[in-house]
Amino acid sequence: MAPDLGPRYSRSSTIDEFDRILTLPSDDDPVEPPRHGRGHGPRRRIWPWVLAILLVVLLAIGGAGWWAYSTYPDQVKSLFGWSNDYTGSGTGTVEVKIKPGDLGSDVADTLVADGVTKTRAAFYDLLVATSPEPSLQPGTYRLKEHMSAKSALAALEDPSNRIQAVVAIPEGSTAAQILRLTASATGKPLSELQAIAKDPTSLGVPKSAPNIEGWLFPATYTFQPGVTSREMLQQMVDRMKQALDQAGVPSAKRQQVLTLAGLVQKEGNGDASEDAKVARVFLNRIAQGMPLQSDATVSYGAGGTTVVPTKKQYANDNRYNTYLHKGLPAGPISSPGDTAIQAALHPASGSWLYFVTVNLATGETVFSDTLAQHDKAVAQFSRWLNAHPSYKK
Repeated sequence: MAPDLGPRYSRSSTIDEFDRILTLPSDDDPVEPPRHGRGHGPRRRIWPWVLAILLVVLLAIGGAGWWAYSTYPDQVKSLFGWSNDYTGSGTGTVEVKIKPGDLGSDVADTLVADGVTKTRAAFYDLLVATSPEPSLQPGTYRLKEHMSAKSALAALEDPSNRIQAVVAIPEGSTAAQILRLTASATGKPLSELQAIAKDPTSLGVPKSAPNIEGWLFPATYTFQPGVTSREMLQQMVDRMKQALDQAGVPSAKRQQVLTLAGLVQKEGNGDASEDAKVARVFLNRIAQGMPLQSDATVSYGAGGTTVVPTKKQYANDNRYNTYLHKGLPAGPISSPGDTAIQAALHPASGSWLYFVTVNLATGETVFSDTLAQHDKAVAQFSRWLNAHPSYKK
């Protein structure tokens, strides 16, 4: 028989004793009588701490996950096999506007908002990874819906996708011609442009100007969708003011310089040295009290479109007929470019009193000091004109 080792403990009593060790009462605590069984009462004091720790861990994991998702949603989704990009070149048509000053991230946001690309990251990550970094120009572009980021970037870099109206204004154009060109290129109503042009002071043209003639700078303009007719004409006027400022023309002299420059632009051939001679001829005649006798002014005043007037136009008495009235015409007869403006400001040195273009196709011009010399040049021009009757129209 096995020796008696003292009182025997059941499994329950062993656990109870272990629990009592972990939760020893203080001297002030009342002593409960021992309980039979597994002793569940004392063990409940451990589990709240365990649950609390587990909850903190789960919250930490969940919080980190939520932060990652909210900060990098596309990257998190891609970890689970979700694609952040469309495939292909898309369908349909979408107009996307890139504003001046937009960064690559702004463009990425715009593409998503307009339904072009699937996610911001798809386009922006491609933009950052592309070397050299693409230069996206402000403007309105015609793209498609559901394009891959690669297709969208290629489309934005293709100038043919940019929606814009280009108005090319040749030097020497009249205001009437410029308004027609602008209406044709932009689709704006000609009547609307004409109505605005009738009030040139509202565009910043000085009150001394009889009309808007000469104040619309000849250049190539690019207009984006949504630009108004007034904004277009205002841009042309502002561009002329810029040209005058760069040439050093004082504000008080702008109208006078434009009047002479517009005349030089129409009568000259665009060559800087010859245009400077043309300006000198006009100034010499004014100094001697002679009428300018410019065919271009006669034609303009009578409503003509060429520099060669008809006999009836020569007899038309108006403020632009420099055969009948001395001094400069009432105002510019065309929109001058930079060369003509410089010629008006810096005329050549010389004693010429006459000039005539003897070949309208090439612009060849003969300058003379005397009337006899000039008559010979005029005869030369007449022979050329008879051989080219189309220029008489």
